[in-house]
Amino acid sequence: MSEQLGFWRLAAARPEACAVVEADGSRVTRGALLGRANAIARLLRAQGLQRGDRVVGVVANEGAALALVLACQQIGAYYVPINTALTTGEVAYILGDAAPVVAVASVRCAEMLTAAADEAGLPAQRRFALGETSGLRDLLAESAARPHGPVEDRSPGSYLGYTSGTTGRPKGVLRKLPEGDPDDVFAAGARWQLGMFGVEPLGDGVHLVTSPLSHTAVSGLAVTSLHFGHTIVLMERFDAETVLRLVEAERVTTTHMVPTQMHRLLRLPREVREQYDVSSMRNLIHGAGPCSEEVKRGVIDWFGEVVWEYYGATEAAGTAISAREWLERPGSVGRPQPGAEVRIVDAAGQVVPTGESGAVYLRMGAHAFEYRGDEEKTRARRLGDFITVGDLGWLDEDGYLYLLGRSAEVIVSGGVNVYPAEVEAAILTHPDVEDVGVIGVPDPEWGERVAAVVQARADSGLAGDERGPTQALQDYLAGRVARYKVPRVVTVVAALPRSANGKLRKHLLPALTQR
Repeated sequence: MSEQLGFWRLAAARPEACAVVEADGSRVTRGALLGRANAIARLLRAQGLQRGDRVVGVVANEGAALALVLACQQIGAYYVPINTALTTGEVAYILGDAAPVVAVASVRCAEMLTAAADEAGLPAQRRFALGETSGLRDLLAESAARPHGPVEDRSPGSYLGYTSGTTGRPKGVLRKLPEGDPDDVFAAGARWQLGMFGVEPLGDGVHLVTSPLSHTAVSGLAVTSLHFGHTIVLMERFDAETVLRLVEAERVTTTHMVPTQMHRLLRLPREVREQYDVSSMRNLIHGAGPCSEEVKRGVIDWFGEVVWEYYGATEAAGTAISAREWLERPGSVGRPQPGAEVRIVDAAGQVVPTGESGAVYLRMGAHAFEYRGDEEKTRARRLGDFITVGDLGWLDEDGYLYLLGRSAEVIVSGGVNVYPAEVEAAILTHPDVEDVGVIGVPDPEWGERVAAVVQARADSGLAGDERGPTQALQDYLAGRVARYKVPRVVTVVAALPRSANGKLRKHLLPALTQR
């Protein structure tokens, strides 16, 4: 069946089919997207790109960004998406580390790329924009003059994702390029990736992009959906009610969300939620962070048993779980994905018995990688054919994984471990809390004390509570979590520092914490 799939093959067979619905509602056919991807591929080769070279993208949610990925995927290039929420210095670091042949920005990201490229020393002739803007070459205009027909000497490319850098410098996760015909390679990849969530190919599939394409998982799922023959609907930025409007209007069947977005959907007034028909949704996939049981149950009650969760990392495949399985095992993130394996390991590197906690290790297998240019970091994270990203957890007797948190984030207060994810989940049930991050801050008596940084709802009275936000939350949490887990100090901020894919950048929270 894989011969039926693969975007280039599908676009040649049905060029008139809709491939992309832009954020402004305009539609791009498969044929038009294919022609643009082919022309961009030729332009990239004209810049000297060889198999294994890198192309950096600092892009917004637009169809041209998908065409750029499709171009890289058929000429053996590594596509490096850069989080648009990073600072100029962070973007410059990745540019210097990736050493791209070409860097491309959406017009709205042009200033960021220009400043970062100046800092990294990327030559001006290697800087492009997806449109006309000062100081950058116009990739679309220059490629438009090149042939739009099938590209010669095709070979499959891949993503070179950089870890989020929530606790330090981001690291490039480099894998060997696949071999074979790009259509076959990406058709097989789509069957593996989307198949684990029960997504069906072809038919009336419509995939809604709610998060920035500058994140590897978001871009990867969108392009994989194109290889599955599905239409992509782009949102310029996340807005809870707009999500519902698009689900109804475009009859969306699949989407990918982070728990924060699900939380915000549930916070819509009931009368707003009930205005929209969401019955078309067949696969609501979420990951990229812990999800509270209350939020998970709320979304399942609303959308039905169409919710799928996954756990993994840029470095390795992990686990997946359906709504039905989760309802039987609340709190689990599932069993290993096809071809994956999970082990729980103690400090001595030994596998622990079932039910005991330890470091979570994922088998790399076909996903074997190295941190680009850093053999020492690669070795430090590996244990044979397994890799850890620092998460802690345990396995039940049926092999379902339960996460406790990250070893680097565990708070040790008075000799007792406090897992921030558990406290965050409890705080998020407060009706006035929009978002929260829990960390440990130094304490002369306890070693560390629990601190919370809270984003309150715009119309809430939490910040103005006469008891103060700390006492107000402490009173609320009484009986919900153990006393030693209750934050000793609570700071209310306008917004928490989250990356483009919704991950909380916890290393920035200490500076926001009220001492």
